[in-house]
Amino acid sequence: MFLDALIITSLFLVFAISHSILASHKFKLALTKKIGDKIAFYRLFYNLSAILFFMLIYFVSPKPNYIIYDLAFPVDIIIVILQIFSGIILLWTSKFINMREFLGLTQVNRFSKGTYSIEDLDEKLELRIEGPFKYSRHPIYLFSSLFLILRPTMDFFYLIFLINMLLYFYIGSYFEEKKLVIVFGDAYRQYQKDVPKIFPKFTL
Repeated sequence: MFLDALIITSLFLVFAISHSILASHKFKLALTKKIGDKIAFYRLFYNLSAILFFMLIYFVSPKPNYIIYDLAFPVDIIIVILQIFSGIILLWTSKFINMREFLGLTQVNRFSKGTYSIEDLDEKLELRIEGPFKYSRHPIYLFSSLFLILRPTMDFFYLIFLINMLLYFYIGSYFEEKKLVIVFGDAYRQYQKDVPKIFPKFTL
């Protein structure tokens, strides 16, 4: 199973590195110099290609038939309820993000109307410190992690996948924040000082 874990991790690493490079501010700036305002289509292409690549990695990864644990009743029901709850909070968190912009749809719409600003690169970012973003700088990563962790049954493939995803979220947040500091400057630096990165801190 060590070899299987190595193959799964290696495939995931290829995805993570390529995904991070394609998402980098430096790469987008270089691409914009070549294609101009057609960068408006990049976000949509980036998301679609990431989904397809991720699906490919899933299908070619080895999946050993080995169960790490299988929780008994009623613990399994409790875990499923907690997973559903974390999924609901994740959906609520997405309300504080411009999802059409995140997906790349509004960029294409602005391009078709001739109103796309090349300075936005592939996404017009907003610094919205409201809702869950008042307590965590990356609530999407937080609740996505909880949703993935809360499993009533854990097999070997999913465990390796989970470890890789959690590492990707944490490392990805580092590079994401470097980009946000470039975009928002001192406003984001102050946000970093005021709000925890992942786990909220509540004081009485």
